[in-house]
Amino acid sequence: MKKAPILIAAFILGSFAVGGVGLVAVTHELTDTKIAENQRAAMMAKLEAIVPEGRMSNDPLQDRIEVSDPKLLGAPVTEVYRVRDKDEPVALILKPVVPDGYAGPINLLVSVLHDGTLGGVRVISHHETPGLGDKIEERKDDWIIEQFNGRSLGEPPLELWQVKRDGGVFDQFTGATITPRSVVNAVKGTLLFVQQHGDALYTRPATGQADGNPAPVPAPIPAAAASGEKSAHAQPEEASGLQAIQEPIQGQGQEKAATKEPRANVAVEAV
Repeated sequence: MKKAPILIAAFILGSFAVGGVGLVAVTHELTDTKIAENQRAAMMAKLEAIVPEGRMSNDPLQDRIEVSDPKLLGAPVTEVYRVRDKDEPVALILKPVVPDGYAGPINLLVSVLHDGTLGGVRVISHHETPGLGDKIEERKDDWIIEQFNGRSLGEPPLELWQVKRDGGVFDQFTGATITPRSVVNAVKGTLLFVQQHGDALYTRPATGQADGNPAPVPAPIPAAAASGEKSAHAQPEEASGLQAIQEPIQGQGQEKAATKEPRANVAVEAV
């Protein structure tokens, strides 16, 4: 039996296999690089939108630290991006998590300017109900811009950092109170965290540099001082036997019950 044709066929098949694997590897590498570039560009656009125009001379994605205060920031570890204009601190942009959204956690970007006022708040991802809780997205409603830009812990006073239904000054949505209530509380917690730690957040070495590995920030604010309104979280929002949509429709005297369906995660932008 002649072995040459078999060896030639095996060689050809092996060459095709090696070439195919190499092509897939190259394509994967190029695709991963492009995805990473797009994610970086999307995040930079988010950051630039919530700091004063022309005041970012550094790269905040490199100038970042990680802190830990689950009570105020909603997660075991929270990223903090530092924005500087040359050597002058401009803003801290934190990524707190809203753990008690109506349909699951909500991931935020919160910009706190050096004077303690809010530069802006944006939603990164959420699970909220379309047409109701998803109005927290700036592309669907101006609520998150109108409610937070320029606010601080003194404007309004701390005790008024609640939705109007709870006696505060922040608007809720028609038919949806849980979502805005949770976001307001998360933004307030972020402001409290920054107020407590102040300039120390600007001076810590960036994560990855010497002595800049993730570490808890000491002495978090006690939970009672942080929340200011524990009862706001405890208010019932469900009708008996059903999960209510979140709040009575304005003009009606009773809750409009609606069964909450599981929803896939909604990403506002690829980050």
